[in-house]
Order: sequence, then C-alpha cells, then structure tokens
Amino acid sequence: MTPDEARDLMHEWTQSPSLRAHMEAVGACMAAYARRLDPGNEARWRTAGILHDFDYERHPSAAEHPVVGVRHLETLGVDRETLDAILGHAEHTGAARETPMARALFAVDELAGFIVACAKVRPSGVADLEPKSVKKKLKDKAFAAAVSREDIARGAEELGVDITEHIGVCIDAIRAESATVGV
Repeated sequence: MTPDEARDLMHEWTQSPSLRAHMEAVGACMAAYARRLDPGNEARWRTAGILHDFDYERHPSAAEHPVVGVRHLETLGVDRETLDAILGHAEHTGAARETPMARALFAVDELAGFIVACAKVRPSGVADLEPKSVKKKLKDKAFAAAVSREDIARGAEELGVDITEHIGVCIDAIRAESATVGV
C-alpha cells in the first residue's frame, strides 16, 4: 500500500481533522526514521504511521483498536511488518515490538502528538521549536496531560536513541511537513 492509498483509507475511516493531522505527523516522523534505519523503505514506514490510528474513530475501545483495523488491512494485502508495527504501537495488544519499524512507531506516536501540542501554543508554531522547549514542557504534567511521558521515554529507550536527539528528529520531520500537519 502506498502513502496515498493509506491517506485515502484514513479519510474514509477518520473524519476528525485533528486525528488525521496526528496520523500525518506520525507518518512524517516514521519517514524520517526510515531514512536512518531502513533506507529505501520510506514509503512503507510512512504508510505505517499514517495508518496506525485509522480505525480509532470506528473502534476506540482497547478491545478493538488497532486489532479491527489490522484485520481490515490484512484483507488489503498490507505486509506483515507494517501490521505488526501497528499492533505494537498499542501497549494493550501485548504485541512485541521486534523490528525497527515497530519500535519506531511506538517511539514516535506519543511524541508526535506532544510536539504538535507544543507547536500549537507558540506564536511561531513549529518553525523555531527546539528539543529543550519540548523537554521543558514534558516536565509540566498539566500540559497535554493525556500524553504518556512514560511511553515517550520508553519509546526512545527501545529505539536506542538519546531522548534529545529523538525529539529533534521528530521536530524536524514535523517542521518539514508543517502544512500537512497544521502547525
């Protein structure tokens, strides 16, 4: 499945502009990590990011998301690595994150949402956002309180990257696609 086909499916299943923007932000971060960890497979990694929450509006319960979506993607012929990465981004599935793609998807999911939240409260958005500003906001538990700081830290650890570097990679990826993400 191509990123454009993934977007078509996302738009079919997801009406919320903010959820669509989140999936695009995650897709941008995944593409950035593909360039580092799996050159030549940027489109597959971006597709995984775009699709990771595509079923959330229709199936928001932990019993269904992302299992229902993955079952649907199987019928469309999406490759196993992408399916496993999507399953692994949700802790409640118990799916192991055995591949770099799976570890990256888990690592960028919460962080991408947090970076977008940081950008939205800045006059210049993501244009001049720096990792130190994001790290400062991470310490403020009231800011974007629904974002799991533990998942962000665990994601960077599982991916084997320094948290400051990780934040920088994701800021740069989101900044490069700010028009699509809306920041």
